[in-house]
Amino acid sequence: MIVAGLGCRSGTSAEQMFFALETACEEIGIEPKAITALATGEIRRQEPGIVQLAEKLGLPLHIVDDGALAAAEPRTKTVSRHSVNQTGSSSLSEAAALSVAGETSELILPRIIAYGATCAIARSRNAA
Repeated sequence: MIVAGLGCRSGTSAEQMFFALETACEEIGIEPKAITALATGEIRRQEPGIVQLAEKLGLPLHIVDDGALAAAEPRTKTVSRHSVNQTGSSSLSEAAALSVAGETSELILPRIIAYGATCAIARSRNAA
């Protein structure tokens, strides 16, 4: 399983979210179609750009609760003061991706910032 964790500024469009996802995938040499799920935190549950992106790509969108974000926190690599202030997580996108990919998952791309969005990619250890 390869999970893209997403965060954004309020009002970020689905197109901008896709460009951020595409940029993240390019950085690690995979196609966006390799992503098997999207993840974000409760704070972005109803963010139209994220919801519409999941619909457009036909991918499940996992909403990660604060407890699960906190449990994944020790495995994140980025510390964003903005993310801490807004979500309580040092990196919402990293923690969400790690949480959904599983307890033994690893970040294959720490969060990037592009087009008003953040995107991090995690992989289950048993994924190829």
